[in-house]
Amino acid sequence: MAPLKFFIDTHDAANETFPAGISPEAFAGFHAQYEEACRAEGVVSLRIHVGFEEGRAFCFTMAPDAEAVKRVHQRVGLPFDQITEVVTSTPGDLFFVRAA
Repeated sequence: MAPLKFFIDTHDAANETFPAGISPEAFAGFHAQYEEACRAEGVVSLRIHVGFEEGRAFCFTMAPDAEAVKRVHQRVGLPFDQITEVVTSTPGDLFFVRAA
């Protein structure tokens, strides 16, 4: 398996990249389709943070590259604002870097 990197992608109803007025129930149905698209593209969905009232979402995934994340969104017809490759910075990560 190719090494995976971390990505965060963003969605905002103000930019028409988050479905305005979607309910938690409707989102749950959409999420199942999203998970299926992730499996098809070799992407691992780690967590999605959703602000239903604000119409915003932040998706945290592992993928071989940003193009794979983009293809997932294309498969489910969901536009995005940005896809950003990120690294983690937690006390554990910092400890292991200092020890190396």
